[in-house]
Amino acid sequence: MIYKGDKLPSVTFQHKNGSDMNNLTTEDVFAGKKVVLFAVPGAFTPTCSESHLPGFVASADKIKEKGIDEIICTSVNDAFVLDAWGKALNAEHIMMIADGAADFAKALGLDADTGSFGGIRSRRYSMLVDDGIVKELNIEEPKQFEVSDAETMLKQIG
Repeated sequence: MIYKGDKLPSVTFQHKNGSDMNNLTTEDVFAGKKVVLFAVPGAFTPTCSESHLPGFVASADKIKEKGIDEIICTSVNDAFVLDAWGKALNAEHIMMIADGAADFAKALGLDADTGSFGGIRSRRYSMLVDDGIVKELNIEEPKQFEVSDAETMLKQIG
């Protein structure tokens, strides 16, 4: 499992930007940047849509004022779903990157098998990443939403 102080593993994400579909590596996304990353089990799911993403949407300006270059949401969904979800929740200041095959979640050791409910998904978490190195890591217990929220991240950024 990933820990504070570890370098993020190298994987490729998909990102839909307008009509363009881009493959982005971990290095493309995190190198030389201070990033707040949060992961959700699935787009359009209750806690993710009612609390997790909306909290970061509401706090985006405050987070960026603290020197954060990018706020990123990832999920084990395809890039089309994440793009539609971001639009539905007015997440224009959040980069939505798809971990469609759960490669990133698995490489972090933060994957979860939900069986017939949805298969392999990401656990819910947030992290502060500086130039690819994990500086803060907030992993939720299954079916919880207590430590990976935007307010916790704002306190950790300082």
